[in-house]
Amino acid sequence: MTSPPDDGAPQVTGAADETIRVVPASGYRLAPTVRRFRLTNEGDQTDTEFLTGRCQVGSHAGAELQLTDPTVSRFHCEIVVEGQRAIVKDLGSTNGTFIDGVRVKEGYLRHGSVLSVGNSRLRFDLDEKVSALPVSQQAQFGTLRGNSSSMRQAFMLLEKAGKSDATVLLEGETGTGKSRAAQALHAAGARKDGPFLVVDCGALPASLLEAELFGHEKGAFTGAAGRRLGVFEEAKGGTVFLDEIGEMPLELQPRLLRVLEDRQVRRLGQNQWTAVDVRIVAATHRDLRADVNAGKFRSDLYFRLAVVRVTLPSLREHAEDVPDIARELLKDLGATERSHPFLFSPEFIAQLTAATWPGNVRELRNHLERCIVFETPEAPGRVDVVTNPGAGADFTRGPLVDARKRAVERFEKEYLTALLARHNGKVSQAAVEAEVDRVSLYRLMRKIGLKPE
Repeated sequence: MTSPPDDGAPQVTGAADETIRVVPASGYRLAPTVRRFRLTNEGDQTDTEFLTGRCQVGSHAGAELQLTDPTVSRFHCEIVVEGQRAIVKDLGSTNGTFIDGVRVKEGYLRHGSVLSVGNSRLRFDLDEKVSALPVSQQAQFGTLRGNSSSMRQAFMLLEKAGKSDATVLLEGETGTGKSRAAQALHAAGARKDGPFLVVDCGALPASLLEAELFGHEKGAFTGAAGRRLGVFEEAKGGTVFLDEIGEMPLELQPRLLRVLEDRQVRRLGQNQWTAVDVRIVAATHRDLRADVNAGKFRSDLYFRLAVVRVTLPSLREHAEDVPDIARELLKDLGATERSHPFLFSPEFIAQLTAATWPGNVRELRNHLERCIVFETPEAPGRVDVVTNPGAGADFTRGPLVDARKRAVERFEKEYLTALLARHNGKVSQAAVEAEVDRVSLYRLMRKIGLKPE
């Protein structure tokens, strides 16, 4: 039997639901234990045990379980054990993932299930042994807060990363606090007195993004009236935060790889390379492993970015933290139990805790801010839409088809105007609240003549 190397986390053995007392290493306490599992390759009978409750399966050397089967994608699927359940998620593989012969995008594994990936068959066995995973002793990192195990595990990784100069990849849904985590990483490190510069890779077309990142010389292109340094040179001694790195065009990725590997840039119109002294933190709401499989993201760039990979859980995954987060947000917004007692009531906090919050902490903050403005504890999930889209025009006259068209156009314009205003013109955030993809939102905006700020 082969096992991955011990990462230093204390290992314990016992029943999965047993309370185990272990003296943790200095600076950390132990999170609830996670059950180990084994994967047996039926082709060569190789048996591998996984101690951390998580495993990537694929043909790439970076996968925890690497298979030489050519029909297996580079990152084929991922297995995660949560409590008594084991979940497998397909990562956009070419040939699919099957549980006992049934193709799944995401599904539950039982003890003894056969997982088929490409032409390979893996038997899954859930072990009675458990591993204890270290978590932070702190219930916050920078402005991020949370006392749940999932947040404390993320804080532990962020604390360790903050003490180094390693490149960090922050993953998580929109609104989970990736930008705040990046700022906290910068503030916790040796570069805290240097610049902290942010580039949203999804907000600029390729040509402007290239100039923003790498700079240009005078006359490098039409409109380049003078030399301009890119952010990697401007942030000398500090940190560059590349938000939505998954949106970076494929043609620019080799140039970013050069920065990560050699810490060198070359401005547009320049022949020589210039050394840069920066730390790079990147963030994405996408699963870059699936993009690697699809040929949309370079695998070598992914691994250069994911030296330290930290996933910030969605708010629904640590709902037990909602009361504390809500109270802290209310405090930041200037509300107190004296000025707004209804927002601190157990009934209202219970409503907040039970909500799903697809926009995560950002949506929660926006909701609380609205409640303060209107001085009423509105139920979560309310969407402001125009209740009378025909106001100002008589839609009861003329052909039905024409009247319906005018009403829909009026509704779409007023709805999107209010939606974008709530999110300060950020289309990606607005798309989350509207529960549509960003491309669809852009298409609708063009249709009615709205432009993002």
